[in-house]
Amino acid sequence: MSEKVSQPLSNETSNAQVATGLCNNNRQSQDQQQQTTDQHTVEKKEVRVWCDGCYDMVHFGHANSLRQAKALGDKVIVGIHTDEEITKHKGPPVFTEEERVKMVKGIKWVDEVVLGAPYVTTLEVLDEYNCDFCVHGDDITMTAEGVDTYHLVKSANRYKEVRRTAGVSTTDLVGRMLLLTRNHFHQGSAEYAIEKEDLTKKVQKMKLSSGSSNMGQDSSAKSPWTGCSQFLPTTQKIIQFSDGKPPKTNDKIVYVAGAFDLFHVGHLDFLEKARELGDYLIVGLHTDPVVNSYKGSNYPIMNLHERVLSVLACKYVNEVVIGAPYCVTEDLLDHFKIDVVCHGQTPIAFEDGKIDPYALPKTRGIFTLIDSTNSMTTELIVERIISHRLEYERRNKAKEKKECEAFEALQRAKQTQKAG
Repeated sequence: MSEKVSQPLSNETSNAQVATGLCNNNRQSQDQQQQTTDQHTVEKKEVRVWCDGCYDMVHFGHANSLRQAKALGDKVIVGIHTDEEITKHKGPPVFTEEERVKMVKGIKWVDEVVLGAPYVTTLEVLDEYNCDFCVHGDDITMTAEGVDTYHLVKSANRYKEVRRTAGVSTTDLVGRMLLLTRNHFHQGSAEYAIEKEDLTKKVQKMKLSSGSSNMGQDSSAKSPWTGCSQFLPTTQKIIQFSDGKPPKTNDKIVYVAGAFDLFHVGHLDFLEKARELGDYLIVGLHTDPVVNSYKGSNYPIMNLHERVLSVLACKYVNEVVIGAPYCVTEDLLDHFKIDVVCHGQTPIAFEDGKIDPYALPKTRGIFTLIDSTNSMTTELIVERIISHRLEYERRNKAKEKKECEAFEALQRAKQTQKAG
């Protein structure tokens, strides 16, 4: 029986086999890496963040809270309390639940909106909407019985806190309307010093306003959350609110201008319609003196800096011109390469009673009127507030009193903890 004798491999054959083996190993290694990458891709879970509240008279403080919440996850789901729940725990809301839902949906950082969120946030609601945790500002919210509305999610370590925007609250805005003050115009600049009053006149005005010297708040209770400090505008805040994206070369650019005071559902519907006319929407905001010249009284309720942030938070808006000229100019149209100029259904106030602010865009054939079919105006909001004045004053007093009691209890607990 002959034996098989293995023949020695030539150098060429040996090198070829080694090379083949290395290639196979590399291929296997690459396949394993790809498999691991694919697994990580599949396993990477979308982080869903829950926020809830009344969202009554939505302002840039609400928007800033939602912006911060979005930075903590991938999707922001906002739960909104019903009119019935708010009335039970705080008093009547200024806006209906339908209006409040629409306003929150219009904020650029919001992905989903849920109406009917419980006033006390539960673990069940977080699980139902597949949310990892709840986010709220660093103020306190309580039920009618004085219970922290976030105590359940806090106990379960599914709660995160963001910084509240100092200088603005629904209570503060309601107070401005009730008192008809102009203090919010003053920004340390002569440009905003519309009405120079001495201290005596200011005090008299405050006393004449139904005896309420602090926007319907309890004068014996000064809450660190409701009692607002002055809003201090910064370039950083504007950058945070702006998307910073310039228009593309072939974008059709739409321009609208106005006060956009107490940003509301009427503004939202108008801006949605305007955006449909092009690809890139620019909003020109008039200065406080200009707005006051055609609105009168104590308008605008919100100063220019506050209005800038309110408009920038809207998902339909790409850019804001701060302190836009009342009359649309050639420089403005050419600089921003504007294709369409729009105005809503509110009457156009002629400058000095005779100059049409839209004369140039009309001459160029780029002016159009928009009917948003929404009749809401800033004046109607003020009427709502004034017609329910006593209710709102009672609500604000009760709210601040509860907050003060909670704050004092919190301070006592901290002192006890330090002593222990």
